[in-house]
Amino acid sequence: MATGDDLLKRIISHSKEYGFVFPSSEIYDGLSATYDYGQYGAELKKNIREYWWKSMVQLNDNIVGIDAAIFMHPTTWKASGHVDAFNDPLIDNKDSKKRYRADVLLEDYMEKIRIQKIQKEVTKAESRFGENFDKEMFVKTNPRVVGYQEKIDEVSSKMRDLLASDNLGGLKKLIEELGIVCPISGTSNWTDVRQFNLMFSTELGSTTDDASKIYLRPETCQGIFVNFLNVQKTGRMKIPFGIAQTGKAFRNEIVARQFIFRMREFEQMEMQFFVKPGEEMAWYEYWKESRMKWHNALGMGEENYRIHDHIKLAHYANAACDIEFDFPMGFKELEGIHSRTDFDLKSHEEASGKKLQYFDPVENKNYIPYVIETSIGLDRMFLAVLSSSLCEEKLEDGSERTVLRIPAPLAPVKCAILPLLKKDGLPEKGTEILNELRYDFNLQYDEKDAIGKRYRRQDAIGTPYCVTVDHQTLEDNTVTLRERDSMTQIRVSVSELKSTLNAKTNMNVLLAKL
Repeated sequence: MATGDDLLKRIISHSKEYGFVFPSSEIYDGLSATYDYGQYGAELKKNIREYWWKSMVQLNDNIVGIDAAIFMHPTTWKASGHVDAFNDPLIDNKDSKKRYRADVLLEDYMEKIRIQKIQKEVTKAESRFGENFDKEMFVKTNPRVVGYQEKIDEVSSKMRDLLASDNLGGLKKLIEELGIVCPISGTSNWTDVRQFNLMFSTELGSTTDDASKIYLRPETCQGIFVNFLNVQKTGRMKIPFGIAQTGKAFRNEIVARQFIFRMREFEQMEMQFFVKPGEEMAWYEYWKESRMKWHNALGMGEENYRIHDHIKLAHYANAACDIEFDFPMGFKELEGIHSRTDFDLKSHEEASGKKLQYFDPVENKNYIPYVIETSIGLDRMFLAVLSSSLCEEKLEDGSERTVLRIPAPLAPVKCAILPLLKKDGLPEKGTEILNELRYDFNLQYDEKDAIGKRYRRQDAIGTPYCVTVDHQTLEDNTVTLRERDSMTQIRVSVSELKSTLNAKTNMNVLLAKL
């Protein structure tokens, strides 16, 4: 199976070929870092969103959901700090005229050490020791690997310190000391690093004279904070409680790349959990554990996740971590969990002049709650699912198949109805079964090509089950049920199909693990 850049290219190609993701405005040569979700991509995205929403809102008595507007009063973004401090450190190469994010150049440098040096040593050792190879022990004890990892940790620590202190000159110096060159020109003829604000702005008003500057939201959580009292009072919510939201956000990423991992228009799934001051750290640990459990319930491999605790914290946080996933380009942030203290509500209270406090009937006093945030990128989660699911297999008969092993409850199509032949009443029987099941499952009907080719098409879009209608079906009302991953086939009564598929593909299968 392909890895690294090859795997990412394979995912991009497969996504377009099979209707998951298309380059946006492709007939006009596309628009950089924007993508459209195709018919199967839209279904997969919807299912991931539904899994998050049900686990967060439906399964928790003290969490409710809202849908705030994308446009907000511009003072919102002044109070949140985005107008003054929502920046990326950019650097240009004078020879190629190409612009890069300074932190991304450093991340790429560290990733090259991981892939080209550490992974190379691991691969050599695997070949040498065979089945007796202990990868974890080798990584911890091999002098070369330990040295490479220490170098990565050193660069990572320096980068975080420089970013936290806004030391742009130090970032440039570090890039030069490491000998990092432009991928295009191959030179290190760099400009100074400078900050670039990431917010998209537009104007609200019918004429230029009365227009006011507003922003497309760069994150969804501020809509939750400004509605804190609206939700708390109308929902009669008691601390601790949470407010969840999914929706589009926009960032003017200068160096957007790596397919849908980093885009200018993306979707977030966020929950802000309001707690009593002094209890935030216990809830922070609770949500770290809860969110990791949500990810592991999908069965995409616990080894593909890790928690990265932040050493240097944002000015508003007293604890923060990322849940990272092993994407084709290495471990990258998938979800952030932050203890944001009372910064957000206090900032909006000061800027608006309106009280954003909670009256605690037990203690008989008002206070500004602290906030625990869980924030996950829906597009990144989509990419994580594809990354862990795409497989190319060689079968016993020497043939090959491409299969998406998407967790069955998330699969775009749950079952395909396939009449063996386009005659003898088989299409009619297949249509009858389709109409019986379509109210409960997203199905697909396919009668074109040989049955083997149709199986392969369904494997490629991740359909967990195929139902083949044959002549025996007309005799005893049974069908062949084929399972995607094992390719095993069993005879099942048509009357049992609904319960059988429901037991395997219903969202409750995942929710029951939480």
